[in-house]
Amino acid sequence: MILFGPSGNSDSFRERGYKSFQDVPRYVKEMGLDCYEYQCGRGVKISRESAQQLGELCRKAGVVLSLHAPYYISLSGLNEQTRLKSVDYILQSAAAASAMGAQRVVVHSGSCGKQSRQAALELAKDTLFRARKALVAEGYAHILLCPETMGKINQLGTLTETLELCLVDDSFIPCVDFGHLNARTLGGFRLKADFLNAFDEMERTLGRERMQSFHCHFSRIEYSAGGEKQHLIFADERFGPDYRPFLEAVAERGLTPQVQCESAGTQAEDARTMKIYYRSLIKEEREQ
Repeated sequence: MILFGPSGNSDSFRERGYKSFQDVPRYVKEMGLDCYEYQCGRGVKISRESAQQLGELCRKAGVVLSLHAPYYISLSGLNEQTRLKSVDYILQSAAAASAMGAQRVVVHSGSCGKQSRQAALELAKDTLFRARKALVAEGYAHILLCPETMGKINQLGTLTETLELCLVDDSFIPCVDFGHLNARTLGGFRLKADFLNAFDEMERTLGRERMQSFHCHFSRIEYSAGGEKQHLIFADERFGPDYRPFLEAVAERGLTPQVQCESAGTQAEDARTMKIYYRSLIKEEREQ
């Protein structure tokens, strides 16, 4: 089943009087949504007890959790100590995710720096291999790492590179951020065919079963010559991608991704907009 939800809290979370993580599941269900991505971008700061409490509340509400690992992870850093620290940050993320009952942990790859893209990719693959080995050793084999496509052109994280990272271990699932991909291709995702082409590449590389329920981030993103600049909201239509051709492609292929909206302050509202549109597509198909 396809799932829709916010990455973090919209501005309306506090506007509606909600204050803490304990209110998250009630807020998500109030917005008519299905999932929530807990943000650890600036570090894994949630305690084990709080993570367990959040997880229990979400289980009771029927909200599926995922977790975003720290932004400063660098899978492809030239300094080995930096990469070893990244393995540790991934372990911290996995521990928090496990405590809250989340299965998916989204991981950034980092920049290429002064090395070639291929050299950076090989280092990133090695770091992820070490991370997976460490997860299994620490009892977190059930945690699925989700390497993410990135928005800046100098970052490792084209769709092709991300899919290659997923080949490091059969448990890895791609986090395909179509806002990032649109930004780094300077507007390359406009038509349904653009999304279908991406799905074709995903299936060729990973197989149908593995790509069927991929992890997804979606938002409009402003970009410049170097790629991503800043996240926008759906109401700001100066930049794409548009969610409608994306969902039309998803419906056509019968895919069931977990879609986390990353709009800048309206992520829950925009996730709901996506869910309503997707349901209208399915309804039309059934009535035909």
